[in-house]
Amino acid sequence: MSQSLLATDGYKFSMAEAGWPLRKETFYYSHRKGGPQVMPLDLEAYVRRLLPVPRPEDYAFLAQHDYEMGVGFKAAILRTERLSVRAVPRGAVFLPREPILTLTGSSALVSWLEPLLLQLNYRIQVATQALQDREALARSLTTVTCEEEKRIALETLDQVGVKPFPIRVDTEGYLQRVRTQVKELVDIVEDPARIFEVGLRAATCLEQHELALKACQDAGVQRTSNVEGARVLGMIPVGTMGHEHVQRYGSDDAAFRAMHERRPQRSSYLLDTFDTLTSGIPAAFKLISEEPQGGDSIRFDSGNKKLQYLYAVTRARDMGIKPVLILEDGLDAQMTREFEELRRQVGWEPTAQFYGYGGHIVARTMSHAMTRDKVAAVYKLTCTGASPVMKFGNELTEGKQSVPGTPIIFRRRTGSGPLGLVGQAGEATPQGYFPLMESEAGTPSLASVEGVAPEEQRIGYTATTQALVESLTRRHFPQGR
Repeated sequence: MSQSLLATDGYKFSMAEAGWPLRKETFYYSHRKGGPQVMPLDLEAYVRRLLPVPRPEDYAFLAQHDYEMGVGFKAAILRTERLSVRAVPRGAVFLPREPILTLTGSSALVSWLEPLLLQLNYRIQVATQALQDREALARSLTTVTCEEEKRIALETLDQVGVKPFPIRVDTEGYLQRVRTQVKELVDIVEDPARIFEVGLRAATCLEQHELALKACQDAGVQRTSNVEGARVLGMIPVGTMGHEHVQRYGSDDAAFRAMHERRPQRSSYLLDTFDTLTSGIPAAFKLISEEPQGGDSIRFDSGNKKLQYLYAVTRARDMGIKPVLILEDGLDAQMTREFEELRRQVGWEPTAQFYGYGGHIVARTMSHAMTRDKVAAVYKLTCTGASPVMKFGNELTEGKQSVPGTPIIFRRRTGSGPLGLVGQAGEATPQGYFPLMESEAGTPSLASVEGVAPEEQRIGYTATTQALVESLTRRHFPQGR
């Protein structure tokens, strides 16, 4: 099975054109929370089934919507034979913040996979709950949103050796819940054109996300990050920049200029890869002030967004510029009301403030709680070319810093200390540990963590990984954080 080239987020295409699509890069997949979890399948086989097969009509659709792809991207997306997969084996138990899958290959290809790989979290949650509490699982899966979600659940139960049970598909119920959710948002902002949908990474599968998009359309929302969904439903694909783009360039200023100077379309500058107030906003505003009528936007993500918003508005007025403001990341109806009230208080025009919603539309309307947010599934760039990179952000206490390099997992076999150590590929195995990604596949089970004290169900860094983190922190924050 292969996927359409368009089955990803729009910003993957803009970042490839403003970056180095053929460059060798490494990304990793991880869950930031959720306790010990089990891997129910062969991850390498799973990844390879997701790889895209481009068609001429795909490129024609992209060009029609301001995502015309160059020869570098077209070559990179076909280099599947150069894709290297390091993964925990089937049956393995992993801990929060462990890099359970690393992919190394051409930048455009390994980046393209992100939204589909993040949907893996649903399979893992079904498998883990099936082994922990079958009665709770049966309650969770009494009703699902679509036939594909049902198929995934039943397939996962089979993979972990749990007897299936009746699962009802309630598509109309899901559609209605999403319509109600989106209509409330439209009523708050008073114009559906001020809303766009970014929930592909929050969905359990492509079919479910297409249903959510149909409900969005019913409420008047016409823009989505899901390019394939936009093609199928006649919507408008959107997206400019993610954290990986800024990580590649190593600075906000260089990354923002690359996007601005390599693509003729309006750019949206993501502010928080390093620090929103001291780095992201100053770099974005310096560039916007050079072409104040260009219509570029800034996007707030992590941290105290109200503080950032007020600082940005004040600073923009001092500089005589008026960027478009975009709010995303965890928005719900109440936060939207609060930001609309802020907008009115500061006198910002409604046509210069937009909102993007993902999980609030797609996941909170599910009939079960096995959402991406429950485990905080992430897919992060760790190395670009020969340079290890990190995402820092504005929420240090929440563990949102990413791991640099080419991370692997060492699992404790004897002795004391963290159950898991995050090391680097090629590093010598620490005493008392073994490389988890090189172990044999087995029957999915949580037995390996039974009897392990909760305080030991944690991870640490090897000296090599810790040195990388400290080096990158000093480079980007020479005065300290």
